[in-house]
Amino acid sequence: MNVPRRILVLLTALAGVMAVAPVPAHAAGGAPARGPAAVRTAPVAVAQTVMASLGDSITRGFNACGFYVDCPSRSWSTGTSARVNSHYLRLRADDSSLVAYNDARSGARIADLPGQAEQAVSQRAGYVTILMGANDACTSSEAGMTSVADFEASFRTAMRTLVTGLPEASIFVASIPDVGRLWEVGKDDSSARAAWAAFGICQSLLARPRSTDQADVDRRARVRQRVADFNAVLAGVCAEQVMCRYDGGAVFGYPFELSHVSPWDYFHPNTAGQRLLAEVTYPAALGR
Repeated sequence: MNVPRRILVLLTALAGVMAVAPVPAHAAGGAPARGPAAVRTAPVAVAQTVMASLGDSITRGFNACGFYVDCPSRSWSTGTSARVNSHYLRLRADDSSLVAYNDARSGARIADLPGQAEQAVSQRAGYVTILMGANDACTSSEAGMTSVADFEASFRTAMRTLVTGLPEASIFVASIPDVGRLWEVGKDDSSARAAWAAFGICQSLLARPRSTDQADVDRRARVRQRVADFNAVLAGVCAEQVMCRYDGGAVFGYPFELSHVSPWDYFHPNTAGQRLLAEVTYPAALGR
């Protein structure tokens, strides 16, 4: 098994540093313990090997094991299911002391990322994964999409929180999946179209999926371009920090199939899709 030595070496070194307070233990992928203490903003030490995942419903494993429920055990980042073989399981194979926090929240947008970053700081994470932004483009209408400027402002705030509070932590940023690809593989499937319409999924792009009207063609192109613009922000801001590694567009560029998404909503990754995300992102975390 390939193990990201840059991450393991970092986590091992941090594990030897004594912290002011202990890290609350819990099952990987579960909700972290909440305490009354204020979130730290100054650099903190790490008492044990810790990773934290930040993001939205994709990282929560939504619809990967049940109908419209979070399935954090099947998360590409912190999941405990062998069927997914997450970053957590791959790292834990060489470090059994690893503790994982899944701080992602279904429905989250980039404006929620700074708060999640504060959680990671309070947990004294040595390795942080970020996959965020699909909900900023997949909205009820094109007008509801987050502007590129606002997206960058929120991402910069979150990164500042992480590098200030956890200056030695390794940060991995995954690109946002290509929602245009989802339209391509699902537009001719009647079940996919029915689910998109019934649940109002990503109507900014998926409304009128079979329409060839120029207005609809142009709308889809603009939404896909917004995702590309968001990914450019992720890449650029991450590149400014020596401890941050971007996936180079690996997730956005992967030609996933309809078989990789949930048959309940034809939007979120199913178990196979979560495994695919882990397989695509893990080498990127290694810098390969």
